[in-house]
Amino acid sequence: MRHLQQTFGVSQRRACRVLCQPRSTQRRRLTTRSDEPRLVRRMLALVRAHPRFGYRRIVALLRREGWRVNRKRVYRLWRQHGLKVPRTQRKKRRLGHSGNSCARRQPRGKDDVWAWDFIHDRTEDGRPLKWLSVVDEYTRECLVLQVQRGLPAAAVIEVLAKVVHQRGWPNHVRSDNGPEFIAAAIRTWLEHAHVQTLYIAPGAPWENGYAESFHSRLRDELLNAELFTSLREAQLLAKEWQQTYNHDRPHSALAYHTPAEFASRCPRANAA
Repeated sequence: MRHLQQTFGVSQRRACRVLCQPRSTQRRRLTTRSDEPRLVRRMLALVRAHPRFGYRRIVALLRREGWRVNRKRVYRLWRQHGLKVPRTQRKKRRLGHSGNSCARRQPRGKDDVWAWDFIHDRTEDGRPLKWLSVVDEYTRECLVLQVQRGLPAAAVIEVLAKVVHQRGWPNHVRSDNGPEFIAAAIRTWLEHAHVQTLYIAPGAPWENGYAESFHSRLRDELLNAELFTSLREAQLLAKEWQQTYNHDRPHSALAYHTPAEFASRCPRANAA
């Protein structure tokens, strides 16, 4: 309406008469209901849990939970947040279904299962960067985010020993069958501490889903956003991002608490 007035230089009264609109519609100010943020959070949580559901089914789930919502209101929020039912994808054949996968052997508490893995990047001069991450699968805390030019088995043990000294031993560690993880030195070190290894099936990265999920966030928020000019810069930014991830970044799987907040209320898991 305001654009029409400015373009043709007419009054609000005349513009409303031409468009057959009551003048009161131009004076109404939109207000946000006090419960709308909670409604949006819950709606988004349901969408994540049921990605194939449309807004009508989400309305039904909300009403089942006790929300008194109008279908048009949910549809407005649905469109406002750009939600839509994803296109059907072609089915994929799974290559592994081992008992060590994160779906079959789930963490039972804090420090029950640590997931570790490597991710690679490069500095501006093209030299490699190798990142080691260790994630507590239950609390989603990033316990280790170490970057070096290379990380052989001895360096991995040294990094893990520092974390164990501060936090204690986990009951299990989950990893793929990479040479660093199956090295005799690491296997012996873990066996002496009575830590069980959960090796996923070859060619099945989804079985280490917590590490894969963490790496997707790391890649999206740090590795793809920063151009590392040196190893030292990468180490400083890794430390800063790890602090932000643990203490400032709400995690959707933790009811939007940060991993550090959630971990502060979790007891350690009993040894298996």
